[in-house]
Amino acid sequence: MSVEGHGRMREVAVQAIDAARLEPLIGAARMEQYLAEAERARELFAGRAVVSVNSTAAGGGVAELLQSLLAYARGAGVDARWLVIDGDPAFFAITKRIHNWIYGTPGDGGPLGETERAHYEAVAARNAQELRALVRPGDVVLLHDPQPAGLAPALRALGVPVVWRCHIGCDVANEWTERAWAFLRRYVEPVDGIVVSHAGFAPPWADPARVHVIPPSIDPFSAKNQPLEPAQVRDALVYVGVLAGEADGPHVGFTRRDGSPGRINRHADVLQTGPPPPPDAPLVAQVSRWDRLKDMPGVMEAFAHHVDPSLGAHLLLAGPVVTGVADDPEGGAVLRDCIDRWRRLPHHARSRVHLACMPMADPDEQAAIVNALQRHASVVVQKSLAEGFGLTVSEAMWKERPVVGSAVGGIVDQIRDGEDGLLLPDPHDLAACGAAIERLLRDPLEAARLARNGHVRVRDEFLGDRHLERYASLFAQVVAARTGGGDAATAPR
Repeated sequence: MSVEGHGRMREVAVQAIDAARLEPLIGAARMEQYLAEAERARELFAGRAVVSVNSTAAGGGVAELLQSLLAYARGAGVDARWLVIDGDPAFFAITKRIHNWIYGTPGDGGPLGETERAHYEAVAARNAQELRALVRPGDVVLLHDPQPAGLAPALRALGVPVVWRCHIGCDVANEWTERAWAFLRRYVEPVDGIVVSHAGFAPPWADPARVHVIPPSIDPFSAKNQPLEPAQVRDALVYVGVLAGEADGPHVGFTRRDGSPGRINRHADVLQTGPPPPPDAPLVAQVSRWDRLKDMPGVMEAFAHHVDPSLGAHLLLAGPVVTGVADDPEGGAVLRDCIDRWRRLPHHARSRVHLACMPMADPDEQAAIVNALQRHASVVVQKSLAEGFGLTVSEAMWKERPVVGSAVGGIVDQIRDGEDGLLLPDPHDLAACGAAIERLLRDPLEAARLARNGHVRVRDEFLGDRHLERYASLFAQVVAARTGGGDAATAPR
């Protein structure tokens, strides 16, 4: 298996953002606490860089998370950098297989033997050679998920502290999780710290003293989450083609991550029978990658067969254009499966179900479209079969949308059932999913109560100041342990 590719890591531009803009949302006391933590971080990292490495600059929650989190870190005076590794299709097929196995599923059924390990290590070695020129021993490198995990040994050999951040996991261990952790163990076990989103996701062989639980966060000012007026929401969705109506032109604006103005110019690629949903029809939406574990087909079947058609609701399944997510080779197959199942629905059900691929040429524009979709939805669904965290849940809760989510992974850390949203104990139970959706459509007062509580939950737990404070504490331990300034095993977490 030869290694293809140009072998060049890509640095993603990161714009500094002052976190002081969060103060009206979080209050003066919490802001003061954050500023004190930021001052300590500046002192700690004077002359050092914190370098995040992942596999894509666009598409999926990790890329979206890094866009805002690193911007706030830079705004706090920390030299935060973002690098994207280079890989060929065979490499990403291997890492997608690892990804699926960590989630406890067989994925494509392929092997992870010595041939796959040799190719994985060859790609890692090629990227490590590039990375050696970009980091110094005093820096800290944060590797995200399985794709760059193979870089850890080379970095540690240089004396660079390494933290591995795993955004995925499975609630119950099985043969697939065991195989995935066995594959990754030689790269990850010696690192200085392991970060997981959910306490149960730590590798079974990991030293508990080095494992840290840090949930992700959303940025309320990003194009994905910034406020939109109802008229802007309607105009944006009519223009991109997911709501019925006449659009005057691409005039819905948003603010980009660098503070410059942007405008929605592109259309979604929508599969539907007949016209788009009317603007006044209740809309149920799931927005996610075309990934088997997000179970878009299951959401479709639950809605088509278990939600009363007399309610007049429509379902929109929205994901990225499958060519726009470089590290996910299965997206096209999952989308084709959704289309095949959609075509088999009875006509009366098919006319109420819509599949949309969001344009990915401009990540901020795509985020603005998703923002409008979530804000318009009467109910947001995240019926994952397994989930690392599920940022779409917090995004919808922030927008005061009622959420139906599976009781898996990090979703249970966001939604308290019956208080902030509704949890599905068994994500395979399509009748229960349909009943939960229908309950919220029939009871708008209950839906509004859950939505209000959800917004407060996100404000209290899942904004960037909390996230950065937890990382600052972790990195302080790692640096102290490496320099003899403290004991990482006993430092507070």
